[in-house]
Amino acid sequence: METPSQLQFSHIGLYVTDLPRMARFYKGALRFTQTDAGDLGAVQLVFLSRDPNEHHQLVLATGRPADMAFNVVNQISFRVPDLAALRGFHDRLLAEGASDMHPVTHGNAVSLYCRDPEGNRLELFMDTPWYCDQPLREPIDLARPDAEILAQAEAIARRYPKFMPRAQWQAEVARRMQEDQRG
Repeated sequence: METPSQLQFSHIGLYVTDLPRMARFYKGALRFTQTDAGDLGAVQLVFLSRDPNEHHQLVLATGRPADMAFNVVNQISFRVPDLAALRGFHDRLLAEGASDMHPVTHGNAVSLYCRDPEGNRLELFMDTPWYCDQPLREPIDLARPDAEILAQAEAIARRYPKFMPRAQWQAEVARRMQEDQRG
């Protein structure tokens, strides 16, 4: 029987039109470290990571058509530990040219959505101690004190019929995953 640890997400690759600009953005705004760079045939690659155990978590590759009408990347999401970190990244993202900034709550998380210089949607989020039905998205004000933001997120989450503590939800999902692994 497979266990969840036998398949773990490792990294994502994005085609880009302006490799130096995109590398600067991810290194400056999100504090990624460049671990390698080079050419693979005609494709230029930049490898970025925030984890010394991962050679790369994000790879940027040349080759994205400049006239691409639709971006197939829905979003790239990053977890942060708390609201202070979320606010810090908010300020850096703005300074590095992120656009379309939207702080929201999903009840089960407080998130900040924005777009990188080539229009890829990013989400930075902090988990809350609750679960509630998804999808859910309501605006929040990151300038408010932590206690007010968390109280707002909880009040929103409690309006939904499946509201429960995150630990209870995690236990239920773990049980369902074990059933799925059995086939």
